[in-house]
Amino acid sequence: MNDLVVLIGSLLIAMGFHEATHAYVAHRLGDTTAAEEGRLTLNPFRHVDLYTTILLPVVLLILGLPLILAAKPVPFDPLRVRFREYGAALIAISGPFSNLALAGATALLFHIGVITSQGFAEVLIIFMQVNVALFVFNMLPIPPLDGSRLLYAFAPEPLQRVMERIESFGFIFILVILLLLAQFIGPVLSNINTTILDFLL
Repeated sequence: MNDLVVLIGSLLIAMGFHEATHAYVAHRLGDTTAAEEGRLTLNPFRHVDLYTTILLPVVLLILGLPLILAAKPVPFDPLRVRFREYGAALIAISGPFSNLALAGATALLFHIGVITSQGFAEVLIIFMQVNVALFVFNMLPIPPLDGSRLLYAFAPEPLQRVMERIESFGFIFILVILLLLAQFIGPVLSNINTTILDFLL
């Protein structure tokens, strides 16, 4: 039960930081849409979506399937963003990289030797794992995940059109792909997560 509480708390903090960073970078690049909708905040509850943040993971847990959840997407107007699709790519990848930064800052606490409590160390390890997992998952170049925006910025126009069609399906596409290919994608993601955690620690 304690681990579950830590996991939920870690997810809320990591998610709030992730989404607020999207909004902040968008604001810096000239688009105030997210700020106007109250999304330029670290408050995680401003970023919760009833279906993808709460109901989806509950259903997956009940069915014994891999845990997947998503926050409410931070809105932005591509016509107001400087550098066009490159600006959109910066907005997108800022979220996952904010999670990687959180994981790195947490690892630093271990390296400088300020962690003396075993219980606190276990809490921080879970927090690191959550942030690394969010970084790795969101950097997948599959629409509508953040990594797809980076691919889109440099993709030729025919591939951009295909990605736009895929993105129109929303998170359902990701869910279907992950469920169908879980036995192949799961080990790859797990290995990447482990490699990053080993590097940080």
